Amino acid sequence: MNKAKKYPYMVDSHAHLDFSNFDRDREEVLQRAEDQGLKLIVNVGFDLLSSKESVMLAGQHPFVYAAVGIHPHDAAKAPSNYLRELEEIAHYPKVVALGEMGLDFYRDRSPRPVQRDVFRRQLRLAKKVNLPVIIHDRDAHEEVLKILEEEGLPAPGGVMHCFSGELELARKFLKLGLYISIAGPVTYSRNNKLSEVAAAVPLERLLIETDAPFLTPGPLRGKRNEPAYVVFVAEKVAALRGISVESLGRNCLENARRLFSIE
Repeated sequence: MNKAKKYPYMVDSHAHLDFSNFDRDREEVLQRAEDQGLKLIVNVGFDLLSSKESVMLAGQHPFVYAAVGIHPHDAAKAPSNYLRELEEIAHYPKVVALGEMGLDFYRDRSPRPVQRDVFRRQLRLAKKVNLPVIIHDRDAHEEVLKILEEEGLPAPGGVMHCFSGELELARKFLKLGLYISIAGPVTYSRNNKLSEVAAAVPLERLLIETDAPFLTPGPLRGKRNEPAYVVFVAEKVAALRGISVESLGRNCLENARRLFSIE
């Protein structure tokens, strides 16, 4: 696979292993993750079908858990009964979060008013079912912040997935009670903004992720991403913080278990 070291404690707090990219070797991918030291993977839905597939995958693997939700790209395609469906799926075994939800003003694959409406409705549902939220934010920082301030978070809180903003923005999200999750782009050259965030976020509010199959870390850029590659993110973040990878991995694993209420 690669020459990355194996570590005893590691987590991938955000992956999409139900994608067709993994159809030919999904079991091997999961085995490599386990061999690399991963103790927990959160597989995240982006529409109703992928949310159900995420739940099925979690049911087949002890260290995989599911999040269910409507991605902003898919907001316009959500059926009229999506909230009722999501509420039902949210009660399935091993569902630990609602998401991924939010705003994406970079690709604008759904009209912005629809994105906003679906985002707000899912935040309200999360409070109803008492699950943390996984937030997608691309080129919509201030509006995501505004909606979160207006709607509030569910009691368990949530996480800014694949954070891409500056440290000042990270501090605003932290103040709301959110975790900050760092992905592969922290390993890219000259990504000073994200490196500053990864070094400064309080350790007890920090998560790491792959967003597999996307955002492959620098050493393997160009290949399909997979959960085992989260070790490259962990190594970079640990170096930025001046701590051991083992300590970073253990803390991020504990943070994920706490946020998602996984014993």
